[in-house]
Amino acid sequence: MELTDSQQLIRDTVREFVETEVVETVDEHDAAQTFPEDVWDGLAELDLTGLTVPEEYGGFDADEVTYSIVNEEVARGHLAVATALSVHCLATSCIRQFGTEEHKEEWLPKMVDGRPVGAFALSEPDAGSNPAEMSTEARLEDGEYVINGKKQWITNGKRAGVVILFAKTDRDDPDTVTQFLVPKDTPGLEIGKKEDKLGLRASDTTTLLFDDVRIPEENRLTEVGDGLKAAFSILTGGRIAIASQAVGVAQAALDAAVSYANEREQFGEPISNHQAIAHKLADMQTNVQAARLLTRDAARKNDGGLDPQAASMAKYFASETAVDVANEAVQVHGGYGYTKDFDVERYYRDAKITTIYEGTSEIQKEVISRHLTE
Repeated sequence: MELTDSQQLIRDTVREFVETEVVETVDEHDAAQTFPEDVWDGLAELDLTGLTVPEEYGGFDADEVTYSIVNEEVARGHLAVATALSVHCLATSCIRQFGTEEHKEEWLPKMVDGRPVGAFALSEPDAGSNPAEMSTEARLEDGEYVINGKKQWITNGKRAGVVILFAKTDRDDPDTVTQFLVPKDTPGLEIGKKEDKLGLRASDTTTLLFDDVRIPEENRLTEVGDGLKAAFSILTGGRIAIASQAVGVAQAALDAAVSYANEREQFGEPISNHQAIAHKLADMQTNVQAARLLTRDAARKNDGGLDPQAASMAKYFASETAVDVANEAVQVHGGYGYTKDFDVERYYRDAKITTIYEGTSEIQKEVISRHLTE
């Protein structure tokens, strides 16, 4: 699991950027529920907004392990930023994998530069874990697709300039889910409710409303009915990104707990000298490292072809680890951990979402067990 010299350099570069440009304003943006656009511009200057874009379009064209490392390091500083980046990369990956040459030439170079931001619109109010139940429809009419429906839980919903949309060409036929590219400024596309969330509060999460939105037929990215297959193939890599982010949050919580335990004294000595605390830290360290290795194993396997089971195992274990480690970090801090004066309070709130988005822990276990019994 050793990193190459190039991967270590990228890790160190991103870590330095996060420490100097990100962490100082995290609490400010978390409290105000605002996204740090200056940080986004900094990511673009480092070419990180083009992580999954081929070099011929100006992109970074990162391998899966490098992509995982970047997600971990950014999330270690600010999960909301890492989430925005990974969803943007989902959008560029869709265009790269399913778009025509014209789509790639039109959109990818601009997205490498960070604008437009990409969004990925799959979930709906009544279709989360089972997207086949979606009701958004894209009906072909005189050479245009007319789109009507509602998408929910859309990261970058307000910030996005382009939306990768999944809709049925026949609302009553689950086998017609198809992928489309929708420019955000298309008439009839409106931003709905912005979610007021437990954690990830700086992340721009909204609903998107489609009211007779018209796009040219050429903006269909997949063959009719191939949308879910496309979504699941892209989300395999997306789940590794979320696992990486969970490792980043867990590592940040562990670091905070170790630092506090070495400084806080009770009964005449640092609390890290007390077995009850020392053993907590030992368990936390072991589980964080196990999650990291499982995630990097999944990333390496995904470089050689899709491995949904490995991705689901990494996402399941790493996200549950993030919640457990953040919980223990709060406990190590005692009453202080329950206040906003210490970062572990935010890690605790943020960690939970990693067990939910891009497939809940329950869905990951379904994927894992299905591959065992096939």
